Amino acid sequence: MRTRFALAATLSLALIGGTAAIAGAIPASSPPDNGKLTPAAQSFAKVDRNTSWKLARKIRLDFPTHHPQGFALVGDLIFMSSVQIDEKPEKYPEPVDGYDRSTGKGVGHVLVMTREGKLVKDIVVGEGSMYHPGGIDFDGKSVWVPVAEYRPNSESIMYRIDAKTLEATEAFRHRDHVGGAVFDRSSGKVRGVSWGSRKFFTWTPKGDLLTSSANPSHMIDYQDCDYAGAGKQLCSGVTGLPTANGGNYELGGLALTDPATDKIMHEVPFPHFSAAGHAVTRNPVALEAEGSALRLFAAPDDGEETAGTELLVFESTP
Repeated sequence: MRTRFALAATLSLALIGGTAAIAGAIPASSPPDNGKLTPAAQSFAKVDRNTSWKLARKIRLDFPTHHPQGFALVGDLIFMSSVQIDEKPEKYPEPVDGYDRSTGKGVGHVLVMTREGKLVKDIVVGEGSMYHPGGIDFDGKSVWVPVAEYRPNSESIMYRIDAKTLEATEAFRHRDHVGGAVFDRSSGKVRGVSWGSRKFFTWTPKGDLLTSSANPSHMIDYQDCDYAGAGKQLCSGVTGLPTANGGNYELGGLALTDPATDKIMHEVPFPHFSAAGHAVTRNPVALEAEGSALRLFAAPDDGEETAGTELLVFESTP
């Protein structure tokens, strides 16, 4: 049994099956929180820098993937958020109206695919200058998707996508860049991170802001976080570090965190890279446990890069 470790919306043409087939591919709901870490989170807590990760599968995605952002594993399907950048934001010489760059132009997507990498639906999300989806999470019925302006200190829309009908509805709005979202099944609250995950947010499902706090960790910027049971969450991401020859090195890593206390419970680097040279944990990441194996899904490369976007599946037995 697989376990997650984890309104302007338009549905495109379904490439396989239709809604009935989609509904049959996902569970009616996921188990409620039982106060324990998920099996995947328990397995991750045993991972260290000596853990061996094997690349078990590599699947080239043969549809437009743009710049992938977040993963949500929903039964036999994978939801992947991605941003299509039509015009890159440009840095201003001096701040303009409190912003350090322009909005740019683009389109937000949530790409629903099978585990074999076949596209099922392309769900377009966003509104105007808010076109950048972030890290996403499945709450058992819906996938939570933040869509923000592509610049810090801006504004965002939080969507919920029904995992059966694939209908997207606006849940609430927030006046800041929200780069990732997690639904906390133990409390019924929605968690989020800001640009570069420098701030943590907590809301009610209707969008009432309950807390906003500084991220005490400066090791990696969290890009994609998933609920891990018992009020905890697993976050993945990267940080860019300069090299001696003037280049840049991406340090990838994973962290099991307690958002109620902003404490890191367990943290490890992830020492693998993609065909384009990116840290595997650069953007979309999800983990699941099956038996004694811990499995990590990732899609670090953009569609326009060296080998296009590849769905990478690593396995480890801690």
